[in-house]
Amino acid sequence: MKHLLVVYHSQTGNTRALAESIYRGALAHAEGVETRMLRAFDARLEDLLWANAVAFGTPENFGYMSGALKDFFDRTYKEAREQTVGVPYAVFISAENDGTGAVFNIDRIVRGYSMKQVSEPLITRGEINESELQRAEELGQTLAAALELGIF
Repeated sequence: MKHLLVVYHSQTGNTRALAESIYRGALAHAEGVETRMLRAFDARLEDLLWANAVAFGTPENFGYMSGALKDFFDRTYKEAREQTVGVPYAVFISAENDGTGAVFNIDRIVRGYSMKQVSEPLITRGEINESELQRAEELGQTLAAALELGIF
């Protein structure tokens, strides 16, 4: 059984809606993949070490990730960095601006874990619409299917 972890923080509900869509998409391919969706403040080191792939989600705050997601990285980095080498990851951002600042800083931190980015970042701007929720669901399906097939 492979494991997919969705770690997110949401202030307005937009990032949560994306996380739920990713989770729903992953469950569509859940035969060989167990998926957990956790708020960043609730996610622990054990959850990260359990995962064979991770989707990180955050609103963009002042061109940066949320403090909650940064807190998750702060709490897990030292103990996890040598145990997460090569773990596939994807990023999803709910932004009012362009979202690239949050993506840049997440990628910078996750490179320290030596994880491997396996998808272009999913960035939504403003209010979430049905098309963006569908893209998030497809990201969840893709991550789960790739895990199940052994692609990563």
